[in-house]
Amino acid sequence: MPTLDVISINLWDILISFMNLAILYLILRKFLYKPVRNLMAQRRAEVESQYAEAEIANNNAHIIQQQWQKRLDKAEADSDMLVKMSVANADKRNEMMLAETRDKADKMIRRAQEEIEREQKKAEASMKKEIVDVSTSLTEKLIEREISPEDHRDLIDSFINDLGDEE
Repeated sequence: MPTLDVISINLWDILISFMNLAILYLILRKFLYKPVRNLMAQRRAEVESQYAEAEIANNNAHIIQQQWQKRLDKAEADSDMLVKMSVANADKRNEMMLAETRDKADKMIRRAQEEIEREQKKAEASMKKEIVDVSTSLTEKLIEREISPEDHRDLIDSFINDLGDEE
């Protein structure tokens, strides 16, 4: 039978092609596959470490946020306490000022009452002095002339009327 050279199967060519393929595979595996695999593993490790660092940073940020929230809450509580203390101090000052004002008003009232009492005593002393003066002048008049009982009554009545008018 005639053979076609174009389509021929040569066993040695196939075997050499497989051998070339196997050698190429081993060369590529040694020089390309292992380094690429190592590079991929290294990159995977870097990405995982970055994720781990990001997770740690996220946890730290969360912890710091909680700490700041606690500080903020404490600061708010402190400011509320300061406001309450300030209001309490203002109330105390107000009470103290009211007490001082009451004390001053009471002292002024006492002084005014004492002044009134002194003026009353002065007025009483002045009235007594006038009564004594009038009595003295009445006595002088009586002594200067002799009076009848009727004149005596008239003098006393006029004296009493004069005292009532002066008051």
